[in-house]
Amino acid sequence: MIWAFAACVMVALSECLVRVPLTRGKTARQVLEDLGLWEEYQQNNTYDPMSRFNDSVGTVPMTKDSELAYYGVISIGTPPQSFKVIFDTGSATLWVPSVLCDGFTCDGHNKFNPDLSSTFRPNGQAVSIIYSNGGMYGIFGYDTVRVGGFTVRNQIFGMSKVETPSMQYFVSDGVLGLAFPGVAQPGATPVFDNMMSQGLVSMHLFSVYLSSNLEGSVIIFGGTDPEHYHEPITWIPLSSQLYWQIPIDSITINGKAVGCIGGCQAMVDTGTSLIIGPMWSVRQIIFGIGARGVEGDFVISCDFDVMPNVTFHIQGQEFPLPPSAYTIQFPTYGCRPGFAPTYENMWILGDVFIRHYYTIFSRSENRLGLAKAK
Repeated sequence: MIWAFAACVMVALSECLVRVPLTRGKTARQVLEDLGLWEEYQQNNTYDPMSRFNDSVGTVPMTKDSELAYYGVISIGTPPQSFKVIFDTGSATLWVPSVLCDGFTCDGHNKFNPDLSSTFRPNGQAVSIIYSNGGMYGIFGYDTVRVGGFTVRNQIFGMSKVETPSMQYFVSDGVLGLAFPGVAQPGATPVFDNMMSQGLVSMHLFSVYLSSNLEGSVIIFGGTDPEHYHEPITWIPLSSQLYWQIPIDSITINGKAVGCIGGCQAMVDTGTSLIIGPMWSVRQIIFGIGARGVEGDFVISCDFDVMPNVTFHIQGQEFPLPPSAYTIQFPTYGCRPGFAPTYENMWILGDVFIRHYYTIFSRSENRLGLAKAK
């Protein structure tokens, strides 16, 4: 569920796993990405930092788009056409811009051309996806999709014909959804489901590590990387098999409940930058960490020594977020809280939370694992 733009304007190892590292900054790799040549280059120039653990590992460097979203490069078609996609646990459909889209919102993005792929098959079914900050309309097709070292055959994906204006601000071209099939349109099997059914992953889970540094973030399909987290892992049964949704007991500051009083539900969403919650609770948290209003916005101290932890109580365990985790620092605008309100009665634990807690998304057990990130 891509709240990233709307929210942030204010602002493992197994026999078969795919590892997707993330970095920030313009590099030679990004130049190749912009030219649509990265996937081909990667296949011909293998880089495998996990080879000491496993003989079958695929890697895809990824980038953080300022404070908007994390994205990585995949390819579609034969020969491969490369696209930057957001790996989004809050949606379930893969889509990219296409040559059918001639509006300004698609300009500046890579566009899929079905006429250039020998493995493309048309579908013709319409696809329409609405996010909190935009969306797309187009048609489905089938083709070969490559994610790291995995080749997913006959993957259904959307080709946009129209995109809302906000989509032009993303560096990423499209979205690769990692939620459950029930969120997708009928017949639109998600990429990870096809990875499982085609025997590409020996463990039916994937895990996410988001670094606060310029480099080092990674998504791993088929396993986990103990180098990125501290034991123990707390396993939490899902309360829904549509989104990656878990129950929260309460949210406290200095022992006082400020949110989720009496319990609530939360989605863990890699497509959301901030922590999103109901208006009243988020205001309680923002004031509880010492925020003050400035010209219709909120600023907080940049002195982490005088700010409290915000603690999430989940499954009888405490998951504290220190000030360094929930504070977003801007060179010009100072420090802002990593929380944003919604009128919905639902919490979304986005990148602000996931950066502090390594997250394991298990389809085989329908549960979510959390461990303190290193």
